[in-house]
Amino acid sequence: MRTALPPSVKTIYSPVALGELELANRVVMAPLTRTRSGEDGVPDQLVAEYYAQRASTGLIVTEGTYPTRESRSYPGQPGIVDDAQQAGWARVADAVHGRGGRLFMQVMHGGRVSHTAINGCDRVVGPSAIAVEGEAHTPEGKLPYPVPHALTTEEVEQTRDAFVAAARRAVDAGLDGVEVHGANGYLLHEFLAPSSNQREDRYGGSPENRVRFVVEVVTAVAAEVGASRVGLRISPAHDVQSVLEPDAADDATTYGLLVDALRPLGLAYLSVLHAEPTGELVQGLRRRFGGHLMINDGFGVVTTREDAESLVEQGAADSVAVGRMIIANPDLVERWHGGHGENEPDPSTFYGGGPEGYTDYPFLSAA
Repeated sequence: MRTALPPSVKTIYSPVALGELELANRVVMAPLTRTRSGEDGVPDQLVAEYYAQRASTGLIVTEGTYPTRESRSYPGQPGIVDDAQQAGWARVADAVHGRGGRLFMQVMHGGRVSHTAINGCDRVVGPSAIAVEGEAHTPEGKLPYPVPHALTTEEVEQTRDAFVAAARRAVDAGLDGVEVHGANGYLLHEFLAPSSNQREDRYGGSPENRVRFVVEVVTAVAAEVGASRVGLRISPAHDVQSVLEPDAADDATTYGLLVDALRPLGLAYLSVLHAEPTGELVQGLRRRFGGHLMINDGFGVVTTREDAESLVEQGAADSVAVGRMIIANPDLVERWHGGHGENEPDPSTFYGGGPEGYTDYPFLSAA
């Protein structure tokens, strides 16, 4: 056990309000791509068991879930487009709630990070006709990312409506809320960055225009399911999947405008993925947002117990999203709180496959 702290000091293990929910602790399962939902994108009983195993975390945020067929980024990625997928997620929600957990769905439009061999459609889409560098992992092997179709203004509005419909399905399936994915180089992030958004209509050009689509999506989703059920994930200056944001001044302006526009909604939380969570960019956004800040301190970087505890105890975050260590330790909160050892994650089993590296990591009780 850790050394006791004064009662006035918040810890990663103390309860916290998130929207209208009361979370048992401040450890959040980050959205983690696992690609085990088959060709039909329907989460099955194996997926339900995987999430239910991790119900002792304060909140689970699901892997990115596609809201339209053409927005699917990976083979095996789950969707929330049709009745079968919604029923699959209802199974997951029931399993998590049955073990006392809380569950938000991350709604993710992959944008240009896809391929027709993955989504089964005749195109991929983005804010502008600029392809991602590199190759996509498709059922046909590695293939160059195609040049995306630049969404028309009307199609941008239709895409907004797809986010809304997906959020409605998620809540109707029994999930506690949704996280809108505006990070990691996918569609909403592509709109935010001048490297991937070279539009000349009201959705491109100035920072005010580049944030417009994200604001419209989040506002519409909040209007549909209630702002207390909605979070937003962003990754400013992350430079991933050819979405480059090298201008610090532009980043501060763009994301500041985004947060200012969303503050009046009263969202459940803002989740920020950034390598310097205590730096001025992130903490400045926190002050402007004025609500619950969830921190993830780096893409592909293991968040340690000490990191997570420090972020909350120093007041830099209200909760901490943890990735790889929750993959390997379904009972991570118990392990951290008790100072126990941890299972090591196996990256070779992160994606695809069956139970191996998914539902077979041992609990403390089995060690």
